[in-house]
Amino acid sequence: MQRLSPSSPLLTLPGAVPGEGVDEGVAAHYGDLFREQRSLADGSGVVDLSHRGVLAVTGDDRLSWLHLLLTQHVSELPAGHATEALILSANGHIEHALYLVDDGSTTWAHVEPGSQEALLAYLESMKFFYRVEVADRTAEFAVVHLPAGSLAPVPDGVAVRETAHGRDLFLPRADLESYAAEHGPAVGLLAYEALRVEQHRPRLGFETDHRTIPHELGWIGSAVHLQKGCYRGQETVARVQNLGKPPRRLVFLHLDGSEVHLPGHGAEVRLAADGPEGRKIGFVTTSVRHHELGPIALALVKRNVPADAPLLVETTAAAQEVVVEP
Repeated sequence: MQRLSPSSPLLTLPGAVPGEGVDEGVAAHYGDLFREQRSLADGSGVVDLSHRGVLAVTGDDRLSWLHLLLTQHVSELPAGHATEALILSANGHIEHALYLVDDGSTTWAHVEPGSQEALLAYLESMKFFYRVEVADRTAEFAVVHLPAGSLAPVPDGVAVRETAHGRDLFLPRADLESYAAEHGPAVGLLAYEALRVEQHRPRLGFETDHRTIPHELGWIGSAVHLQKGCYRGQETVARVQNLGKPPRRLVFLHLDGSEVHLPGHGAEVRLAADGPEGRKIGFVTTSVRHHELGPIALALVKRNVPADAPLLVETTAAAQEVVVEP
């Protein structure tokens, strides 16, 4: 069984409702989902991502070694520059997603909750004679997200990933409660997920299944570098990029707001013209309620589904926006 991170101390805050599934170690919300979303959109608040796994790679060869294993070009990664990368199977299917930054002496990565143990085992098996050490630092460090525009400070000595969507701090776990109290309000994971869906950003284990390849989710470029050297699964990446199209594509859905029920992960998607008994052409990966857009979702559909076709999610009408081109 995968080992999950310790439960967050922020679950003791007033109104905290625990997350579910892989997100059970942190708060889904603190009693007011839309207020929390607006807080993030306005650049304030602290999102507790302390359930995510944290790995640290040290040693003189860390970047050149990671470069051989990851889909991203990291051999010359500048200190403080955030990037993301994947580890693929031999057949090019996505196995791990890493969110990386190097602080000049250590490469830090946060990964999906519970996945750090399997990832660590794989990395250890690939060390050979390289001067590297890999450690699971989840018990010592908690990931905290500050939204874009946040004025909350980064404590001295804390590694930080700064992106267009905000900053991820690798905060000492012992400081999590005091940092959130000083720079809050605390914002739940459902608000963070609503903005992630709005921004069309895929998440491993939600937008992926056992046969997902990077092209289907728009991870080419942001997490997969097409001009770097060999890595496991590169043949599939190159073949699809140069000779064909992926079998599926990620889409963004506007769901009929009159429905009370949000479709769950795996809810079947069909062409509206075919009705609820028609042929399945895809499935919902993540659905959320957004403070401005209403009910929205990400879904994987067959590549040849017309980009302007009205869709049906179970019995709910849905209009699609292109994320990955057909």
